[in-house]
Amino acid sequence: MVICPLKALMTSSPNKNRLTEAAYQCLPGGPLDVDKGLYDEVAATASVEPSLRTLVESFILPIRSGKAWEVRKGDICRIVAVEGAQVGDLNIWSLYNPRERFWASRTRQLQRAHVSVYDQLWSTLPYLRPLVTITGDSLKNYGVDGSGTDAEGGRVHDLLGTRCDPYVNRMLTGQDNDYHCHSNLTRAVLPYGLTEFDVHDVLNVFQCTGLNDKDQYFMKTCPAKKGDYFEFMAETDILCALSTCPGGDLSKAMWGEGATETTNADPTLECCRPLGVQVYHLPDRWLAKRGWKEALPNGPVYKGRHALKEVSFSTAFKE
Repeated sequence: MVICPLKALMTSSPNKNRLTEAAYQCLPGGPLDVDKGLYDEVAATASVEPSLRTLVESFILPIRSGKAWEVRKGDICRIVAVEGAQVGDLNIWSLYNPRERFWASRTRQLQRAHVSVYDQLWSTLPYLRPLVTITGDSLKNYGVDGSGTDAEGGRVHDLLGTRCDPYVNRMLTGQDNDYHCHSNLTRAVLPYGLTEFDVHDVLNVFQCTGLNDKDQYFMKTCPAKKGDYFEFMAETDILCALSTCPGGDLSKAMWGEGATETTNADPTLECCRPLGVQVYHLPDRWLAKRGWKEALPNGPVYKGRHALKEVSFSTAFKE
């Protein structure tokens, strides 16, 4: 797969302003078009044919903690609000090559700023492939009349922001906090030989955010309720890591106006809840019979070598 060709980017409906349409168009049969029928079948195995799913891993992630786990290609991963509203910060890597990891900003361009069913989470250059496809989202109809947007412009499953971290916390408050999402994810990946430098921009699962009238990022109280879920299918073998955000459901300020000035108080602790993770395997060849294939990197397709040219030493040093 390659990104949309120029002619696709310039395709415009006569009734719309081309300059305000999506820069990366999803055209039928194009590289951004997904087989919705296939992913509908995958989603249906959760309710219509649950016997097709075999549970291969399940755990509860406590508050203010992080954990990493593997998801094999074609397997399904579900994140569940087991006790109520709670934001989770999600990182994803290619299992065998951590240099290939989830690319939040490009996904924001290729898909949208808040993702849901049928959206794919793309990897970094030079790989550029979908790591997962979202197959289930109990909050997909969030907002006014199921539009996806609430009265204040908030949407869920956010790619606008990133993880909270102890460095920004120190800058804003003058205090240290070791349980921000960046730190939780750092601890989570250490058993896999990764470090803080491998932690990257996240998908904020269940988080409700938007831009205000000053074009500034805002975070609202998480709308998830007990039993709400976010589910995706792995398009290749991946390593996932999830943090239960120390802000919990974000109903109370973590810093700035509205946050406590008492060092010993922790106003957000009562807002924190655990998250559940379940990984399911479908019957062997179930996906293959429906035409699914593992997503392959786009890197080998590009042959231009960034306009660099090899020069032989005999030519380079000839007088």
